[in-house]
Amino acid sequence: MGVLLDKVAIVTGGASGIGFETAKSFSKEGAKVVIWDVQEEKGKEAVASIIANGGQAAFYLVNTASFEATEAAAKAVMADFGKIDILINNAGITRDATLAKLTPEDWQKVLDVNLTGVFNCSKSVSGYMVSAGSGRIINTSSVVALYGNYGQSNYVAAKSALIGVTKVWAKELGRKGITVNAVAPGFIATDMIKTVPEKVINGIIEKTPLQRLGTPQDIANAYVFLSSEAASFINGHCLSVDGGITL
Repeated sequence: MGVLLDKVAIVTGGASGIGFETAKSFSKEGAKVVIWDVQEEKGKEAVASIIANGGQAAFYLVNTASFEATEAAAKAVMADFGKIDILINNAGITRDATLAKLTPEDWQKVLDVNLTGVFNCSKSVSGYMVSAGSGRIINTSSVVALYGNYGQSNYVAAKSALIGVTKVWAKELGRKGITVNAVAPGFIATDMIKTVPEKVINGIIEKTPLQRLGTPQDIANAYVFLSSEAASFINGHCLSVDGGITL
């Protein structure tokens, strides 16, 4: 307990799913949690829940696909909290379709949030970390970035690119005292996966050596570890949290 005591952590997409689980886990470890999300009602509910359980949290309505929005939000966090120690680039969307059916609009929407959004947040926050001489940036990739997935050209393109930029930023920012890593979740039991047919889910479980889907807590645990001092010499790494499905 308390491995993130008094750290200020931004969690994008923190209003629900893995992001909310991460926000709760960070709070339990002593961090002051800042949720950036476009879901205002859920975001405020998430913050209220964390505060009700004794934590410190704040919600900012932020469209991470807009650089102006992330710049303004980062300045607001600095004004309100005085520092930014951790950035969890968790926000993401899907617009699945095969190449034949994928529209240019849905291709771009996914890249805007899942890739450009990560750039926007990281650029907006990293300057403050450089000034402080320390920080943690963690990007959310995906198991599908490592081996592809039917009907997810846009999602895989973004999540694969994140592994690459993680390595670039690790080289650029490491000398400034900032580590940059990625987490590649496997198939996680969230609302997003409820739209997947049961037959497909059963097939995924069968291919996973641990014989189950992951939980949001499994991913939150990885974020906590990579944000802690225990991971201070880990930089530029993509940690697969997938039950071994890629073996």
